[in-house]
Amino acid sequence: MSRRIEVELTSQRDDGTWTWRAAGAKQPKGTLEGTVLYDGASVGDICRADADFEIDGIFVTAVSPPKGRSGRPDDERIEVLGSGREFDAVTTQLARKGRSDKRKGGRRQQPEKAGKDGSKRKPKRQDDRRKPESRRTRKERPEAPTKPKPKKLKPGRAHRKVLIESLPEEQRVIAEQVSRGGIAAVRKEIETQNARAAEEGGAEVRADALVTLAESLLPQLKIAEWRDRADAALSSIEEVDIRDLRTVLVAAEDAARDEETRLLADQIRAGLNERLEKAQVEWHEEIRTALKEDRVVRALRLSSRPAKAGSPLPPDIAESLTNQANQALGGEVSQQRLGIVLEAIAFSPIRPYVAMAQVPSEPTKELLDIIRKIADRIPEIAARLGIEPPEKEKGRKKRRPKRPPRPDNAAKPSPNQETEPSTPAVEATAPDPDAETDTKSNTPPDNEPSPPEANADERP
Repeated sequence: MSRRIEVELTSQRDDGTWTWRAAGAKQPKGTLEGTVLYDGASVGDICRADADFEIDGIFVTAVSPPKGRSGRPDDERIEVLGSGREFDAVTTQLARKGRSDKRKGGRRQQPEKAGKDGSKRKPKRQDDRRKPESRRTRKERPEAPTKPKPKKLKPGRAHRKVLIESLPEEQRVIAEQVSRGGIAAVRKEIETQNARAAEEGGAEVRADALVTLAESLLPQLKIAEWRDRADAALSSIEEVDIRDLRTVLVAAEDAARDEETRLLADQIRAGLNERLEKAQVEWHEEIRTALKEDRVVRALRLSSRPAKAGSPLPPDIAESLTNQANQALGGEVSQQRLGIVLEAIAFSPIRPYVAMAQVPSEPTKELLDIIRKIADRIPEIAARLGIEPPEKEKGRKKRRPKRPPRPDNAAKPSPNQETEPSTPAVEATAPDPDAETDTKSNTPPDNEPSPPEANADERP
């Protein structure tokens, strides 16, 4: 893989080769042919070089002279003098249009009609229904405040860099490939180099030894990568996304193997619990605010997304949310609004306590399509509209296959052999390990929850 780097020429050998190292660092370093250098190269020059990073090492293919050393003498350079005249910018100004005989609505002014007595009178104007005074007044609702998006976790490469630099020079290229794309990246690079060697008639690279080395380096790189993620999570634990913190803790089961990493995982876990408690309080306040502003759809949708999985609604919120949901389904409500409210109720934990006061006599196709999608979550309301929810397959009781009966002419065990109990005796005395599983499998997925006063909740 070829890329451009900055190198520093360190020495010149008798055989015409030069030694180099990375500018400002000790590693990486290597040698290059003097034929690829520019004229006037000297020790200590810092220049740009095109290098191929291969598994066998780093090979410099071209070197560019430093800035300010183009090699062209001063008398051959072209100097741009310009015309010497000052440039005046051009400004434009649009002319104002004249007043036309048309009004803003696009109608022409009608001439004044003469009455029977010869006097001129103006035609009567009809009330403009587009005026805001004639419109139906609506209750203005304040816009819901937008939440700032949580920051994504952006880990550094400090621990991975330290690990790669501690390896021998011949293993660093493989470690970098594993760090970028895993074992698949190493295999792909080997295939690329072998294809290039086949075209040039060179020797192929041994894939099995390099893949074995990459597999041995992979666990160390995984631990270093997790430490980089854990440091980034701990430094911005108040702002980073909660889902990213959870992924770091899940990966800690394999990566945290010593006291230092376990302590780091415990700190992240404590910070995550604090974030969840704070998010739970904010979740309650958001639902209460939406209910005060009569935003029942927003409150229903918020109730289906708790900060903690399986956390119940407080009794006051559950009771108020149920009452407003029942009110939103009654009275003169358009079928479009009815579909929006029902879809929000279907994924809310208070759906078992919502009843539809009045069913539309002629439901539209759009409303029926919405109810068909959520019929399994609101079966009573769907049945009132003539829609049967899909039947759910109940789990069948699993039984162990019975052993075939022993034939009468079977060989009896000798007195020296140990006797085994018969099959019926084992089945009669041993408890069935699948009994608890069978009971759970026959239980419907949506258990009947307790009323809102009992602080019940279920996730959709």
